[in-house]
Amino acid sequence: MQTLLALSIALFAGLMLSRLAKKLQLPAVTAYLIAGILIGPYCLGLFGVPGLGFISMADVEHYSIICDVALGFIAFSIGNEFRLSELKHIGKQATVIGILQAVVTTLLVDGVLIGLHFIMPDKLSLSAAIVLGSVAAATAPAATLMVVRQYKAKGPLTSTLLPVVALDDAVGLVLFAISFGIANAFSTGAVSVLSIVLEPILEVVLSLALGFVMGLFFTFCERFFHSRSKRLSMSVAFVLVTVALSNLSFHVGPVHVAFSPLLSCMMLGTIFCNICDFSAELMDRLDRWTGPIFILFFVLSGAELELSVFTDWAIVVIGVVYVLARCLGKYVGAFSSAKLTKCEPNIVKYLGITLFPQAGVALGMAMKAQNLADGGAIVAQITLFAVLIYELIGPTLTKISLMKAGEIKPEGKTSARKLESPVPAAEHAAQSSPCATESETQPEVIGATSNQK
Repeated sequence: MQTLLALSIALFAGLMLSRLAKKLQLPAVTAYLIAGILIGPYCLGLFGVPGLGFISMADVEHYSIICDVALGFIAFSIGNEFRLSELKHIGKQATVIGILQAVVTTLLVDGVLIGLHFIMPDKLSLSAAIVLGSVAAATAPAATLMVVRQYKAKGPLTSTLLPVVALDDAVGLVLFAISFGIANAFSTGAVSVLSIVLEPILEVVLSLALGFVMGLFFTFCERFFHSRSKRLSMSVAFVLVTVALSNLSFHVGPVHVAFSPLLSCMMLGTIFCNICDFSAELMDRLDRWTGPIFILFFVLSGAELELSVFTDWAIVVIGVVYVLARCLGKYVGAFSSAKLTKCEPNIVKYLGITLFPQAGVALGMAMKAQNLADGGAIVAQITLFAVLIYELIGPTLTKISLMKAGEIKPEGKTSARKLESPVPAAEHAAQSSPCATESETQPEVIGATSNQK
């Protein structure tokens, strides 16, 4: 009963605050995060009533499976943006931007924090500075995707942003693994080629391979069913099993083999949307079904934020420097790489700002960095501090950037558009298949109209 009560309160709090956020013209994801803080261990949880909010961090971690599932569906949805028909126009640009802006951010943050290390060596170790530089490369695909969905953003900037965000995390994982290996070498004096080079490459390659195989199997199985509900259920099943398999890790001799759920589910969505002829409509329906899961994910993310990091002045100083350096790195990296690939002016001007949000992937890196012999704890604390700042202001900055680029209509001018369609793919489905506009109760199968043309 306590579990159901806590989840219902979390969902209710997120929904109610989203109404207030709408009046203040703030993204709904910001409201969900604030709702999590309010019902988390530092506010409502202080009363210590089980089920009435989250009374401790351990209590929040009890619901981690919801976060794992939500991240799987988020990555699956982002994979839907890698349609070959669209990538022919932006694929090269998105690839160059995704790699270069991540590398520029890491190098710039590394340089700034290494300089800060020499100013306050007793507070920030050299190893911690190196690792934090790689953590800075990661973004928050969940927050970005939610803003795009809420405001139905559509245009060149949005089309470039989503692939860049997805690729950014893959590059970030490699940069983190290399930086962590170097930092560990500084701490222990032992350099491991396996941990620096082989393991991160294996993680990326094996994760993509797992998603590729599961995507082929998923598309094959979908064709045995013709009703919308059963195909939707099959989609949910494959996302869940891919998340489960991606959480496996094992050792092959001295090599630690692990997978990334984000990369695996992203590849699952990419393969599905490119080889399945009814993927657009099915993705539309799946996006509607996952709404409550995403709300719970962001509320739980807000509850996980450690407000205690504000009590240590050193953490605040280093955290502020890290936040500013990362923002500068993202903007300069995106600006220069977009200019290099001759992107449209709005992409050059605003893309960097939309990459400011940071959350889940960075937190995962920070938790792994706690094993660092010298400075692991401060890496986790700085990352928590930064995530708190980024998640509260990042979605709003993303919305403003998309609006200035003309890809979000001002509040009150969207009545002419169909509010039921949560993603641009829905509009494509509605135009290409009459099934997308039929009643949910009709017995026709998905894609049946294509045989009548």
